[in-house]
Amino acid sequence: MSHVNVAKQILVVGVGNEFRGDDAAGLWIARRIAEQSLEGVSVVEVSGEGGQLIDLWQDAGHVFVFDAVRSGCDAGKVHRISADTETVPSKFFNYSTHTFSVAEAVETARALEEMPEHLVLYGVEGDCFDMKVGLSPKVEQAVETVVERAMEEVSSVRSELRLFLGHDTRRDNHA
Repeated sequence: MSHVNVAKQILVVGVGNEFRGDDAAGLWIARRIAEQSLEGVSVVEVSGEGGQLIDLWQDAGHVFVFDAVRSGCDAGKVHRISADTETVPSKFFNYSTHTFSVAEAVETARALEEMPEHLVLYGVEGDCFDMKVGLSPKVEQAVETVVERAMEEVSSVRSELRLFLGHDTRRDNHA
């Protein structure tokens, strides 16, 4: 994954631990989006340390964060939160090896006025966070659903930004 200047562009952040089963869901989603090689979209993978997240999104205009959650819902349930307008329930993003979670990062950034213009969080309800590589079947299915939904959102934001900047989006469709 590359880390480029993301100022006022779209940043996709996959959060997780590759070796903790379903905790890798956010990483899998980010990788699938990165495979699309979309112009104006930067994709990064992180472990979920809150301070690192705030640093990453500080100058970005549109940020999408993907992570595994454990809130008590059925495995594979997808949660979507517009964090720029909604409070993030702490129970959603607290399953982490770090003490400063995604939810705490969002609320700290809000208090410090360090929020990106638009911040969307996707949480995939996990089942198994044991030391293993690979996702459980329900989470793997949910990852596919999230990738489709996120690609629609990212594409929509890209189109809006191009219109705002005066780019002709029709040229991209004929490549």
